[in-house]
Amino acid sequence: MAQITPIELPASGGVSTGAGEVYFIGNATTLITYAGFTLLTDPAFLHKGDYTPLGHGIYTRREVEPACSPQDLPPLDLIVLSHYHGDHFDEVAARELDKQIPIVTNGYAAEQLAQLGFTNLHTIDTWEAQPVRKGDAELLVTAMPAKHAPDEVVELLPPVIGSMLEFSQGGKHLFRLYITGDTLIHDLLYDIPKRYPDIDLGLFHVGGTMLLGILVTMNGEQGVQAVKIVHPRVAIPIHFNDFSVFLSGLDDFQAAATKASLTTSMHYLLQGDTYQFSVERGGI
Repeated sequence: MAQITPIELPASGGVSTGAGEVYFIGNATTLITYAGFTLLTDPAFLHKGDYTPLGHGIYTRREVEPACSPQDLPPLDLIVLSHYHGDHFDEVAARELDKQIPIVTNGYAAEQLAQLGFTNLHTIDTWEAQPVRKGDAELLVTAMPAKHAPDEVVELLPPVIGSMLEFSQGGKHLFRLYITGDTLIHDLLYDIPKRYPDIDLGLFHVGGTMLLGILVTMNGEQGVQAVKIVHPRVAIPIHFNDFSVFLSGLDDFQAAATKASLTTSMHYLLQGDTYQFSVERGGI
């Protein structure tokens, strides 16, 4: 396993460890701010009605306008990219984002981004962790297992990782946030709560994406099953309704969650909504 060099960011003023925010831009694109870090996930900014390729001659149409454009974003410290696919890193992101911004992703995605001119690429494989430091604050980005398709067709889709974002300051653990990435239910998901029994917040990619007649992301019922498996304190579904290949809307997830016996608190965001979180425990 290759040695992973920490990403060192310039410290800027005091680090606030009070309230953090998840701003839902649309699809799997969120802006997460906490402990002095500002990071963007899976940047996709195509306008409603535009098309993006998904490979194998398949295109999908954007159905919902993203809540903002790249030029509306605050200065970013980092991008966390689950995989290289047209609805997760699109032509607008490729054209308008800073080519020198640090991007943490998997090896295949890094190869594609390098061809687009991005230069600050950091690759991690499942269970590998990339430290990001800013003064005495640290963000640890660890790749979580994800499986984008059934075994018989998994090679037709780009490899994907989930991510665990762990925020700390001065060695004190503050907050743990899990993002599924595009995945189906699979055996390795059960290892996540064994390794991380205390997850504060989870963002679950749902939508029931269908490609070539095959389900390649969780539908609403499976998304709720994943919530049960990983068991965060709060869960937020994302990655729904935004593209024409999605066949399972937010209402499917809500209906399944209503029927399920969950101890996780569910929170729902529409594009442009913000969820605020705070550290209510004395660390993990």
